[in-house]
Amino acid sequence: MKMYVNGEWKNGDGKDSIKKFSPISGKLLYEFRPASKGDLKEAIESAHDAFPKWSSITSTARAKIIFKAKELIERKRRELESIIMLENGKIPKEAEEEVDGVIDQLQYYAEFARKLRGDIVEGDTASRKIFQYLVPYGVVAAITPWNFPAAMVARKLAPALLTGNTVVLKPSSDTPMSAEWITRKFADAGVPKGVLNMIAGKGSEIGDEIVSNKLVSLVTMTGSTSTGQRIMEKASGNMAKLVLELGGKAPFMVWKDADLANALKTLAWAKYWNAGQSCIAAERLYVHEEVYGKFMRMFAELSRKISIGNTSSSDMGPLINASAMKNIGDAVRYSVEKGGRLLVGKVAAPSRYKYGYYMYPEIIEGLGQKSKLFQDEIFGPVIGAMKISNKDEMFDLANDSKYGLASYLFTNDFSLAQEASERIRFGELYINMPGPESSQGYHTGFRMTGQAGEGSVYGILEYLKRKNVYVDYSKKIEIPTVRKRLL
Repeated sequence: MKMYVNGEWKNGDGKDSIKKFSPISGKLLYEFRPASKGDLKEAIESAHDAFPKWSSITSTARAKIIFKAKELIERKRRELESIIMLENGKIPKEAEEEVDGVIDQLQYYAEFARKLRGDIVEGDTASRKIFQYLVPYGVVAAITPWNFPAAMVARKLAPALLTGNTVVLKPSSDTPMSAEWITRKFADAGVPKGVLNMIAGKGSEIGDEIVSNKLVSLVTMTGSTSTGQRIMEKASGNMAKLVLELGGKAPFMVWKDADLANALKTLAWAKYWNAGQSCIAAERLYVHEEVYGKFMRMFAELSRKISIGNTSSSDMGPLINASAMKNIGDAVRYSVEKGGRLLVGKVAAPSRYKYGYYMYPEIIEGLGQKSKLFQDEIFGPVIGAMKISNKDEMFDLANDSKYGLASYLFTNDFSLAQEASERIRFGELYINMPGPESSQGYHTGFRMTGQAGEGSVYGILEYLKRKNVYVDYSKKIEIPTVRKRLL
């Protein structure tokens, strides 16, 4: 595991090595020396020094490097898939899908090289014009999570670099190898010295420095709400622009007229994809009372058949680490202690494996809306289920969350679907279909899910600000009345 700073690969200079344990076996996978604050400062300074030249070249020239990196990744994609499976624990199909997403995002963003434009606005007189230029922020600190260790890197690097920013990338210390591999492909593609830097370490040790450094102009982070709040606090001294995608608690709503087979198939994906370790994972299940019994029997039967492992025939892989397994197990036990009934699962949630962080599906009934199960993000293969009797109750319960990222609705009633699109206060609503979000969609959320967003042209514009230039083409300057009095 190496860092990439100012165009050179180097070992971190941190004091204590970080040990990475395999989600699949629980055994030590590798260990590495993390970046020190000195390493981080060097990376930020090199990005700052590289910014003037990088931002002055054309966007098409920058796009060529992104396209080249995409081609190199595509050519060796099996290597990246293997790394994702190794350090994240994804099953093969999910690793393949994630690399598909990496390639798609690099292609999508690079294609915007000739499509971004500013404006020319009329001034207050015929000879005056206002030129509104789109200009990059400067040094971008990109902080990526462990649950999609490659896709999130691509989603941040591509728009930041395309728009002329330079980047200091800090991946999760649980999954740094994916970020290192992608960074190597960008280096091979010809990204200039200092434009892209990659350091690895624990956020608790270097996180404050990366977001509070005076040379950092924009911070983009995908992670927990608590981490996002910490970033907001520390970045305030520099007034850095923030792009934060934080927690989620997605409601999954099944109306009485829904195609239950389609709803079931989608729920299985929305709950068990990546072992439930996704910000858009279904975490609250609301089913109309007329079909509740039938649908829950179908869902329980399917959940009991979920195969756990890390092979091509597995349906679900492990959790990321022992801490995640303990926290989710504690949440299940707490829910049962508070009166929850396990429709599927066991209180101890034991693994059949001697090693590894495997957890089986847990479906819990009988708890109210204000319970922790329905309010706190679980981030695992656990879901609470509840009956609903009318649309107002369904909408009110769905919206009753401090988070507001993804939501799901299954109904054949067009009027209800249209009403939901107006009343559901989430950044994304999937109607009769699964996710995940598309590159051309704007991935954003309400409330404690964060601010700004990623994806689509709107996500690209998050990395640009408008610079206004006022011009008068006449030879006679008319000074406003107020100013005449001052002269």
